[in-house]
Amino acid sequence: MKYELQSIGMIETGERGFCIRLEENFRAALTGLEDFSHVQVYWWAHLFDKSQMRGLTTVDKPYVKSPDVLGIFATRSPIRPNPLAMTLVPLTFIDKEEGIVGLAFIDAEPGTPVLDIKPYYGMERVKEFSLPAWCAHWPRWYEDAADFDWEQEFVNAR
Repeated sequence: MKYELQSIGMIETGERGFCIRLEENFRAALTGLEDFSHVQVYWWAHLFDKSQMRGLTTVDKPYVKSPDVLGIFATRSPIRPNPLAMTLVPLTFIDKEEGIVGLAFIDAEPGTPVLDIKPYYGMERVKEFSLPAWCAHWPRWYEDAADFDWEQEFVNAR
């Protein structure tokens, strides 16, 4: 089955930092978003949208402490059957007139198509959850992740 998606805007960087520049017809959709501190940005990992990457189902040991092979659904890799990504980010400003959503940062390249923006609600947190031992030492809270030494976690980063 096929589904049709359309970009609502693009990731940009500039003097105001990271932002999403929305298509003009989506600017009204920003109404009320300024009262939220964080948003979930859904984006298309277009740099990884290649047929050979879409067919991968496993990956060799991506993390230092992970098993030798992981299924792609057990990773946050942008290499997926559908290269859909989501990043939770703090809002820095909204310019409704220009259709610009300011972001503290995002792990997407300039020119990346944005598919959707959703406000972050605190109820989306999970109090009790389990993780495999290989990633149980990772930060439990969003605010702690920025100071974590992520480069030490990835096999190819060493």
